[in-house]
Amino acid sequence: MIRVLLVEDADLVRGALAALLTREKDIEVVPGPAEHRHTVSQALTYRPDVVVIDVDGGEEGALGTSLELASRLPECRTLLVVGSASPDYLRRALERQVAGVVGRNSPCDILPQGVRQVAAGERFIDPRLALLALSASENPLTEREREVLRLAAEGTPTREIADRLSLCVGTVRNHLNAVSRKTGARNRIDAIRIARESGWM
Repeated sequence: MIRVLLVEDADLVRGALAALLTREKDIEVVPGPAEHRHTVSQALTYRPDVVVIDVDGGEEGALGTSLELASRLPECRTLLVVGSASPDYLRRALERQVAGVVGRNSPCDILPQGVRQVAAGERFIDPRLALLALSASENPLTEREREVLRLAAEGTPTREIADRLSLCVGTVRNHLNAVSRKTGARNRIDAIRIARESGWM
């Protein structure tokens, strides 16, 4: 049997994922944590073969958890369930010891297939996600522009962005204008939305 730990905050979604997996004769779902932050301690308790994490907006947290699991429980493999994945995100996920990535809108048989493949010690990238990532446009933003935009997305005022990055205010404005121009955005909020949806930040 393949022991799977499900990490999903929403009870209804966790129940649906558990039902999908437990109908498979070779997969057993062990009790999952009530919150994402308890994932590692729960995994150390139940020693699953695979931890399935529904990312749902917490991309960086999921990657950090995957890295910690790889360090503290190396025999356990991590499989992420994501809404979308840019080439950059897939690359970072694989660097952080994520064994597989499955799309949230994929056919139902993809998740059990991914679980089996990563439990067998292989990597698994949902074919639909891989195709979307490969067809995504290349990131036009420089690293500095991404840094400025990330801080702007957090609601950081322009002067504070300048102080934190050791830039002058005019340079920060120039970077934000460049981002708007490159993304074709109408304003800063629109630029943030476009960059997020494209996986550029």
